[in-house]
Amino acid sequence: MNAYFHFLAGGLFALASLLCVPAQAEVPQLPKPAAALPVFVLNSLDDTVSVIDPLTWTETQRIPTGKEPHHLYLTPDEKSVIVANALGDSLTFIDPRTAQVQRTVRDIMDPYQLRFSPDMKWFVTVANRLNHIDIYRWDGNNMTLVKRIASSKTPSHLWIDTKSTTAYATMQDSDELVAVDLATQTLKWRVKIGAMPADVFGTPDDKHLLVGLTGSDGVEVYDVTGKEARFVKKIKTGLGAHAFRAAGDLRHVYVSNRVANTISKIDYQTFEMVKTFPAFSGPDCMDISPDGKTIMVASRWAKKLSVIDTVTGATVRQVNVGKSPHGVWTLNHAKRQ
Repeated sequence: MNAYFHFLAGGLFALASLLCVPAQAEVPQLPKPAAALPVFVLNSLDDTVSVIDPLTWTETQRIPTGKEPHHLYLTPDEKSVIVANALGDSLTFIDPRTAQVQRTVRDIMDPYQLRFSPDMKWFVTVANRLNHIDIYRWDGNNMTLVKRIASSKTPSHLWIDTKSTTAYATMQDSDELVAVDLATQTLKWRVKIGAMPADVFGTPDDKHLLVGLTGSDGVEVYDVTGKEARFVKKIKTGLGAHAFRAAGDLRHVYVSNRVANTISKIDYQTFEMVKTFPAFSGPDCMDISPDGKTIMVASRWAKKLSVIDTVTGATVRQVNVGKSPHGVWTLNHAKRQ
């Protein structure tokens, strides 16, 4: 299975109380509701991004992108959502507040997955079909390729530690996890892991990595405090464990199990699964509302964005989007750890 073929519920609203006042008194002007921050859903096989209004839960527009976009990423300064157009060899920058296209950056080879270092000095992409990791220096506006590192078979997902020193990448078809030193742009280590690793999530203390095994039925945990990654345990979550998103409480992270059609909640302090609930038709990438009560997840095989109540586990609404919806992102989100 190739990775190429594989939102804030609760928008913003105003609360107001009507005051009992004498007839002659001037009634104060109540503030109007703020405009809702859009939710972006990336449609990999339509070469578009759907823009969703979280107040009405309707698609308001579709933004053309480059060919076959697979992931999108909000810059740490929250000024742009970047869409990685893998087959288009380009990046589309979108304003996360207005959904206006800011610019297109071309000649970025096969940007399948992407991530900024927290200090925004480094921008890293992995080339899923071309088998390399690209490290760019970022000056606040432009990126300059510093080093292209031959990886292994089908690099898939990325994580960068909180200190902006190390990038971790999974190798989907050679079942490996690699670490790259950003300052020297060299490989630090490479270890064999479980079947078809996909997304990777680092704990806030930088001590452990969780890796979703799309070719298996769970998440593997690794200690990365030593000279190389050391296996700690496997958390059984469901077939096709794939993408992570932090619950925002500094304790839990969700993983979508794409084959099992479920989403599991993991306590990353105890490394135990604490909850699992159904998700619709190939759940993939997710985003979480600021209060943690809602998951917005791409239902990959059904051309829908599904909205799930994290308390009851029920799917409360669905929005029609494009073909093979993959990435989901919004500015109004829970903390990423």
